[in-house]
Amino acid sequence: MLFRSFISHKLHEVLALSTRITVLRNGAVTGELQVEGATRESLANLMVGRAVKLIPDKLPAEPGDVALEIRDLTVMGDRGLTAVDDLDLDVHKGEILCIAGVSGNGQRELAETVAGLRQVESGTIKVDGLDVTGALPREIREAGLAYVPEERMREGAIGDFTVWENLLLIDHASSDYLKRGLFDFGAIKDHSGELVEAFDVRTPSLETSTGSLSGGNIQKLILARELSASPTVLVASQPTRGVDIGAAEYIHRRLIDKRNVLSDAEFIQQKLVDYRTARTAILMISEDLDEVFGLADRIAVIYEGRIMGIVDPKVATREQVGLMMAGVASDQLDDVG
Repeated sequence: MLFRSFISHKLHEVLALSTRITVLRNGAVTGELQVEGATRESLANLMVGRAVKLIPDKLPAEPGDVALEIRDLTVMGDRGLTAVDDLDLDVHKGEILCIAGVSGNGQRELAETVAGLRQVESGTIKVDGLDVTGALPREIREAGLAYVPEERMREGAIGDFTVWENLLLIDHASSDYLKRGLFDFGAIKDHSGELVEAFDVRTPSLETSTGSLSGGNIQKLILARELSASPTVLVASQPTRGVDIGAAEYIHRRLIDKRNVLSDAEFIQQKLVDYRTARTAILMISEDLDEVFGLADRIAVIYEGRIMGIVDPKVATREQVGLMMAGVASDQLDDVG
């Protein structure tokens, strides 16, 4: 008889392919069980060592004004072919709009273009009413957009840099961290330490090389840097790809908190702004339907660079979204079904 071992942190894969499951945590076996008695929840609890919420709790969305407005956007891919094709999209303050689709249907190009990292062929992009079409990444960030890229070690962080250097990577020219034109290392270390603690980045020290951290902690570091800028719009591309269950749970919670500023006492007590204005508009891109249905207030399905339709996750089924991911427009679902 031939025995095969399979190693994965993707729970649906483990349950679909295994007959017997061994769970490891910190290099030690924490459980062995037959697949018939296993659930996603029981496996997650063994992996993390505590009860884990695979589907995050969130209050119903109360969307405000449009914060990200995309009109007639066309973008070319790396091979000179159209990657984003005449795309329209609105994301409101106080909502998470998730883009679902099979990899390679224009998601990466869309995110890079909104962040100013890829050229616009035609169309417009506005952040909080300001036209940022063709603007530099720095100008788009100043307009209020933060970006968590798909490739964290290629685009989000520099592995050879320390933790504090990556936390300051984008804001190094800020007057908050300069004194007479030189770095104010006291202010930098204080700021970095606060972010590491607030975002639960597990690191031996601020001087640790970022590349030596786990994938989940690198992603939390990037999230800390981007969210600390208090963005009006957050673009998060594959935010939990390749991270462990515990880190994914944490990232989900931070995204929901950022979407739902109503829980932030500072905005309510000091009455700085109306809470709908304070909330962040989040455009999240994910290929994980569990994540999409768990976090989305609306789901926009993309196929070959076009939006097939936008659906409500409380009403839509996975089968319907799957058909749209294969190129069936939302208004054709009844005919297919």
